Amino acid sequence: MQMANQVLDEIEKLETPRKHYRLIEQLESAVTSIALNIAEGKGRNSDKEYIQFLYIARGSLYETITLLNIFRNRGWIERQTLNELEEAGHEIASMIKGLINSIYKKINS
Repeated sequence: MQMANQVLDEIEKLETPRKHYRLIEQLESAVTSIALNIAEGKGRNSDKEYIQFLYIARGSLYETITLLNIFRNRGWIERQTLNELEEAGHEIASMIKGLINSIYKKINS
């Protein structure tokens, strides 16, 4: 959720010569989808469903990072901001991977 808040803060600062609402909305959707899918998966009735939602969350994470790179390439966000958010994204990806692996171990034991 912290990464979502950071990205949403950056979106609020955007000053583009032409508003690209679709890209902005896509970034908002992708970044909030990370935490939302983790939460929804946790609320499901099975570990297999939880894992599926974790994979969806990971996909949203990579979508977010890609969109942030597009925003950087357009000059809409600073290089330092991109670096910080990419670092946070890689840490989240590692945590999601660890969670998936621990659930697989639980299922298979």
